[in-house]
Amino acid sequence: MARRGQGEGSIYQDDDGRWRAAITLGWRINSQGKPVLHRKFLRGATRTEVQQKLAKKLRERDLGLPIPPERQTVEQFLKHWLKEIAKTKVRDSTFASYEWIIQKHIVPGLGRIPLAKLSPQQIQTFLNDRLKTGRQPRHRRPRKPEEKQAAPPKPIDPGLTPRTVQHIHAILRTALEQALRWNLVSRNVATLVSPPRVRRNEFEPYTPEQAQQLLEALKTDRLAALYSAAMAVGLRQGEALGLRWSDIDFETSTVAVRNSLQRVHVTDENTGIRRSALTLVEVKADKSRRTIVLPQVATRALLKHRAQQETERQAADDRWKETGFVFTTTVGTPLDGSTVTHRFQAALEAAGLRRIRFHDLRHTCATLLLAQGVHPRVVMDILGHSQIGITMNLYAHVLPSMRKNVASRMDKILAPVATKGRVAATIAATLQPATIN
Repeated sequence: MARRGQGEGSIYQDDDGRWRAAITLGWRINSQGKPVLHRKFLRGATRTEVQQKLAKKLRERDLGLPIPPERQTVEQFLKHWLKEIAKTKVRDSTFASYEWIIQKHIVPGLGRIPLAKLSPQQIQTFLNDRLKTGRQPRHRRPRKPEEKQAAPPKPIDPGLTPRTVQHIHAILRTALEQALRWNLVSRNVATLVSPPRVRRNEFEPYTPEQAQQLLEALKTDRLAALYSAAMAVGLRQGEALGLRWSDIDFETSTVAVRNSLQRVHVTDENTGIRRSALTLVEVKADKSRRTIVLPQVATRALLKHRAQQETERQAADDRWKETGFVFTTTVGTPLDGSTVTHRFQAALEAAGLRRIRFHDLRHTCATLLLAQGVHPRVVMDILGHSQIGITMNLYAHVLPSMRKNVASRMDKILAPVATKGRVAATIAATLQPATIN
């Protein structure tokens, strides 16, 4: 009988009668950073069962398929992935979002599972559970001891929104794809899971008449130029609040969109306390970095706003904080997006206008441009969309009227005048009810 070669594995029977096989997979680095021999043990009720498992693992090893270490958990891997990969590739605001979702949702649900044993069924069940019960109930801390006894009962947990659960799934899929490249798993099980369907928010942009009415009603508002710029060139809220005067060229009536003002949440590694601060970050996509020609209505509003800000600077005196932002508080500090949203909604209500979101100013801009016959690719460039499909899908509701307009234009070009008259007469005669003699 030939002698078993090194690394071919061994089979033996335990004292309890069950069979076991051991296979050497090579060297790996342990948690202390030291190289150790990596061996894997296979168990079965019979020798034949163990032989089959051993043969399968030997084939996988010979084919170069990854045989992952068993001890690393999902939590350990995700923390390593955050530090070594995510932190170096994404913006601070995106990293903070990843960190929060992993700490708040993924680790409590999947963190203890060995990375190599994570299955599609476990992820699917986890995501479904997040839809049913995911949000943590919030309660005000009682200020007095007697108030603690009278605290209201905990509300029923409504679960996370489909969009949030979809985001959780996306983070898992991205992280596990890296685990696959590192040969820590044999497949990305997150790709085998069905995330929840997210319904697209229905929006009803303003008509041209309503848009004019809005700008007229809010022309005396302190942030009138902000609303005008958002509607005239479709700026996102963060892009508008991140504008600096150096980004605007009044001689050429252009604005350079390079940055976005975002509230970034960061968790302190030592205390675990989550803090937030307004941070100027680069726009997330290359297409979002763009230069836009300003319509005169926006240019005039910005010039008026600049004069108004100079008056506020003089009134604030030494309390003024010079930040260079176009849109600021009365003492020069940056504006928070949530504050602007509340102020915008209050201004709409005071003016008796239909309630819309601040982001709907951007939608209104796109809709008005498309309705005027502006080519979708031009609209895509103005809005900073990465693909024209995004523009077409978002504003497909504008296309029917555009199609009718195109058809009438083609008739004007191709149909002779005489032919048009005969066709109209034929159609009219066809539509008349038949007479019975």
